[in-house]
Amino acid sequence: MAADLFGEDAPARPDVPGAAPLAERLRPRLLADVVGQEHLTGPDGAIGRMVAAGQLSSIILWGPPGTGKTTIARLLAEAVGMRFAMLSAVFSGVADLRQAFADAEKMAAAGRRTLLFIDEIHRFNRAQQDGFLPYVERGTVVLVGATTENPSFALNAALLSRAQVLVLNRLDEAALRTLVARAEAEVGKPLPVTDEARTALVASADGDGRFLLNQVETLFSVAIDQPLDASELAAFLHRRMPVYDKDRDGHYNLISALHKALRGSDAQAALYWLARMLVAGEEPLYALRRLTRFASEDIGLADPQALVQCLAAKDAYQFLGSPEGELAIVQACLYLATAPKSNAAYMAQKAAWAAARDTGSLAPPANILNAPTKLMKDLGYGAGYAYDHDAPDGFSGDNYWPDGMPPAEYYRPVDRGFEKRIAERLAWWDERRREQRGG
Repeated sequence: MAADLFGEDAPARPDVPGAAPLAERLRPRLLADVVGQEHLTGPDGAIGRMVAAGQLSSIILWGPPGTGKTTIARLLAEAVGMRFAMLSAVFSGVADLRQAFADAEKMAAAGRRTLLFIDEIHRFNRAQQDGFLPYVERGTVVLVGATTENPSFALNAALLSRAQVLVLNRLDEAALRTLVARAEAEVGKPLPVTDEARTALVASADGDGRFLLNQVETLFSVAIDQPLDASELAAFLHRRMPVYDKDRDGHYNLISALHKALRGSDAQAALYWLARMLVAGEEPLYALRRLTRFASEDIGLADPQALVQCLAAKDAYQFLGSPEGELAIVQACLYLATAPKSNAAYMAQKAAWAAARDTGSLAPPANILNAPTKLMKDLGYGAGYAYDHDAPDGFSGDNYWPDGMPPAEYYRPVDRGFEKRIAERLAWWDERRREQRGG
């Protein structure tokens, strides 16, 4: 689905001065002009249904920068005839919130409801977020919050229970090209770039319509005699860094993508996501820690060398530094992606930990207890212990489970890689135990 910010035929705003930034001059005048977020604004979308009914409920608009959150909030208020008030959590404090609520109460007394738009709402602390609740519950304001962060982590549960979360899509290539065409129509001349450079310009926006229009405005602001090619455009404009907050949602999304690609044995995709993280500035040792975790969680004993490869990559990176040491990280990533997979060790850990919590007070059987004193020997500690190295094949088949607890099975090796051989050993030992215990 396209993720356009402006419709194909949306006119420029006549009420915006010509000296205003290009992005502001191209803001839609009607909610119907916002296209590409049709899953929200269309007749079957949440916003479309609210407008049709003339009844708004509080919502949280979650999406990347430059996808139209502020525009949608403003046009939503206009569509249902509500007063629009806006605060930014970056610049506002408790006094600003109190004033906004007081103004809304006055307008409500006069018969007009207020749509209160809070930009970057996740930047308000939890106490400030709780302060919205009574005004939302009484209907003093309809709250529309905008955030680039995952609301599940950034917003109070109480606030989320009173607001519907709506997800905006990042702008795709078609949408961004539409913005360039609208800018050219607004300015009245074509962008001074070649077709190749236009493609590079669109790609550099990384889905952010506002950023793209600012770059376009920069190109229109200077005299350029001949259309710029891609290399000349790169020299003229600053390159946009990938959107990646190392301690926020983008951080966890990319590491999740890397983990899933590794688990799916897609070496090419895994390498891409690793590159996305490192190019964007992720700490290489963090990536190595996640690869090392993967080696135990998703490969385990199917290939015991996977863990060794990760630890060796860590040592190599610390020895060589960046960028030379990053090749060792790539090697570990590719080894993990191409190794046989097994989560048997991971599942065994979960099952054993659960059993330990349930049966934590059971003592080991007396035959495997150490007996360093005469008293302990008299109490039966170590009595009847079978020393495995003295038994045929080095296997005694003795009991190692607590009295009153039957043997359990936590580790179930898969029929892949080295674990296939481990499974054969376990089956042989199990058969010997059954024979010794009479079946």
